[in-house]
Amino acid sequence: MNDKKLGFGLMRMPLKDRNNPADVDLEQVNRMVDLFMEKGFTYFDTAWMYHGFASEIVARKALVERHPRDSFTLATKLHAEFFNSLEERDEVFNAQLDKTGAGYFDYYLLHGIESVMLPKYEKFDCFNWLLEKKAQGLVKHAGFSYHDTPELLDELLTKYPRMEFVQLQINYLDWESQWIRSRECYEVAVKHDKPIIIMEPVKGGTLAHMPAEAEKLFKDYDPNMSVASWALRFAASLDNVMIVLSGMSDIGQVQDNVGIMEHFKPLTEEEKALCFKAADIVNAQTAVPCTGCSYCTEGCPKNIAIPQYFSLYNEDMREQMANKGWTINNTNYAMLADKFGRAGDCIACGQCEGVCPQHLPVIEHLKAVSAHYDK
Repeated sequence: MNDKKLGFGLMRMPLKDRNNPADVDLEQVNRMVDLFMEKGFTYFDTAWMYHGFASEIVARKALVERHPRDSFTLATKLHAEFFNSLEERDEVFNAQLDKTGAGYFDYYLLHGIESVMLPKYEKFDCFNWLLEKKAQGLVKHAGFSYHDTPELLDELLTKYPRMEFVQLQINYLDWESQWIRSRECYEVAVKHDKPIIIMEPVKGGTLAHMPAEAEKLFKDYDPNMSVASWALRFAASLDNVMIVLSGMSDIGQVQDNVGIMEHFKPLTEEEKALCFKAADIVNAQTAVPCTGCSYCTEGCPKNIAIPQYFSLYNEDMREQMANKGWTINNTNYAMLADKFGRAGDCIACGQCEGVCPQHLPVIEHLKAVSAHYDK
């Protein structure tokens, strides 16, 4: 792989129908992929269930069928929610080979490891299984993505030293978060000398669409830098970081991101301090720290548009801080509720909380959303 650190996350691609995550705008994605590769970037990240289980198919159509196999790097993942036997574990892997048509995976990850899911990965011997896939030439590099404490990460990297890399949620907003603990997890990976792939560097777009006060900090310092560029540069400036993933949703985001990373310039200490100052402003105005990954929606029995509702709610809470009254989000909520379950339809089954990488109390947050909108 070349030394350019930007990776293309095939998780938030443009849609033809915004209410159907599997209806990806392939024509636009093709242009995005081509521009990304023209600028010398090669790393693409997908997963079994992204985009309503369509992301790996899009990877085949936009990437594998249109570019030489040795011109790009493809990563995908095995998620514990989608197998319950040794046979099903292999069925998923083989189906991924079929869906992508890739022949092999450059990077393969056990997906979203945390204390709740770890027993299943160990019950079915997935760490050794992944190393067997590497020995067979079906996987070039074996690792895992991770959402839990630095203490558990230390235990895992000690217990499974042959894992070659780790994928962590790292951004300046979560750097000192008591829930995500980005800095501490990063330091554990460095201690074990594991290359790091960074996910959520822009925290699902949160660090691209900042409160006005935070945006002004950045624009006053350098009016030519996009707000999102600060988040990407923060992540890429860290030692041991191999790739910084960005879930790009349109050609403009690709242009901005490759422009930032094509001739990458690390942040100075003064610039890092500015990022942390902006983080304080954002944290003070974020009611629900959701990244919009949508893991929670796949199995929701009431088909509730959880991330969309949280986004609307966060916007309204910021509006309230600015002493504004009614907002258009009341109408936006009603439009979404015509197609999805309302926040108040939640039956508190807990499925969402079991898969949330941010460990959010989703049920309680939905109650707040319902109290705000379901009137």
